[in-house]
Amino acid sequence: MRRPLVVVGDTLLDRDVEGAVNRLCPDSPVPVLDETSSTDRPGGAGLAAAFAAAAPGTEVVLVTALADDAGAARLSSLLAAAGVQVYALGLAGGTPEKVRLRAQGRVLLRHDRGGAAGEPSPPAEAVLRAIADAAVVLVSDYGRGVAGQPALRAALAGTRAPVVWDPHPRGPAAVPGVHLATPNESEVRELAKVPPGETRLATASRGALELRQRWRARAVAVTMGGDGALLCHAGPTPLIVPAPATADGDTCGAGDRFAATAAIALARGALVSEAVQEGVTEACAYVTGGGVATALPPPVRPLPSVVSGVPTERIGVVAAATVVSEVRAAGGTVVATGGCFDLLHAGHVATLQAARQLGDCLVVCLNSDASVAELKGPDRPVMPQGDRSRLLAALSCVDAVMIFDESTPQATLTWLRPDIWVKGGDYATGGGEPVLPEAELVRRWGGHTVVVPYLDGRSTTDMIAAAHERGRRGVASASTADPRADPPSGSAAGPRRSAGIR
Repeated sequence: MRRPLVVVGDTLLDRDVEGAVNRLCPDSPVPVLDETSSTDRPGGAGLAAAFAAAAPGTEVVLVTALADDAGAARLSSLLAAAGVQVYALGLAGGTPEKVRLRAQGRVLLRHDRGGAAGEPSPPAEAVLRAIADAAVVLVSDYGRGVAGQPALRAALAGTRAPVVWDPHPRGPAAVPGVHLATPNESEVRELAKVPPGETRLATASRGALELRQRWRARAVAVTMGGDGALLCHAGPTPLIVPAPATADGDTCGAGDRFAATAAIALARGALVSEAVQEGVTEACAYVTGGGVATALPPPVRPLPSVVSGVPTERIGVVAAATVVSEVRAAGGTVVATGGCFDLLHAGHVATLQAARQLGDCLVVCLNSDASVAELKGPDRPVMPQGDRSRLLAALSCVDAVMIFDESTPQATLTWLRPDIWVKGGDYATGGGEPVLPEAELVRRWGGHTVVVPYLDGRSTTDMIAAAHERGRRGVASASTADPRADPPSGSAAGPRRSAGIR
């Protein structure tokens, strides 16, 4: 595809906690799960986007809402690692999380947290342009408000791209004219209010016809688990698309896999019937192959929310989230900057002070030790991330420090969504326009990127080189003046040396 696939919807943080059950709780007749491992992954629209991004040659944009909390920061890093470009809206409240407690491959309990759905903020112009320029749009609605945002709905109704709508009973109706709606059986029963007592086939057929007429959709495909899908797209007679094989396994995410596959097929120019057939085949293979546990690459390692041995009031994800949420709630301006800050010097301080004057808080995005080594070489950093973060946090112009592990702060910025991103240094050398690597990213949420003056002649690399040079000169000088060296013949030092005085 020459243009991106755009996914619009609610993203959740999914966590699978694996363990063993060997006993019952002594104070209640329930099993005790001894945790052995846990795995985080993007859920909801984020999972659909990750599936689409894994398809060869597919560029994926995710329009979703992210809260000011640690869960959203984790989501940003997971989505960035999956190759998904996130165009984030602000989200009031907390990140929704779904925690599945599992033993021997079976789910014992699902624990949902995050509270009631929050209100997503209006999209920036870059979001609306992304929808207008899409090859195909997949609306992955999980009933938490993104699909109902008025400006987004207007953009979805106006795009010339095919729209696939994966609905939720708590979500809004699909915008008129979608190419394909993809409810499952239970969603059809609830959305279409099909009376009970009919066969599965009759329920799916009646519900698909009702939703197609109500939403003025071109086609409605009802997914039916291991029995494939029923497609209503040309008259009252449905098309049954059977599964190629009996799929037995974890079905979590199968609907997202189906919808993402169908959307990619439509972007390639496939007929709706062909797209549904591809979706059924891929969803069946997904379940048979082990489901979400094997379909996604291993998640990126989470950074600790605090730094061991360092006061946490102003350092870490939680500290940054607290500062940012308080400033936004008061209508203030969030400013952020980033870098390695190895051997903090006057040039760094000047940049930080200038940045803080631009808004109501300053969050410093600090490269982790692993990130610095990747950028600067195995001999860096000189100071570990704990010391660097503590020095930065001690400055009065810094309100919070957040450490990131990637080579660029893309995931961190996507979560923070600063109103102003500050770069220090002369980016305009050569007489042209400043080249700011993060400028396009910051525009996704309507932010601005600026450059502040720096102090000429201040450089960590130069400081390290100068220190090494002084060290070499000192060693050479000490060697020349070493009292243990043989004295000139006939000097007064001769007898003293023979007497063993050092």
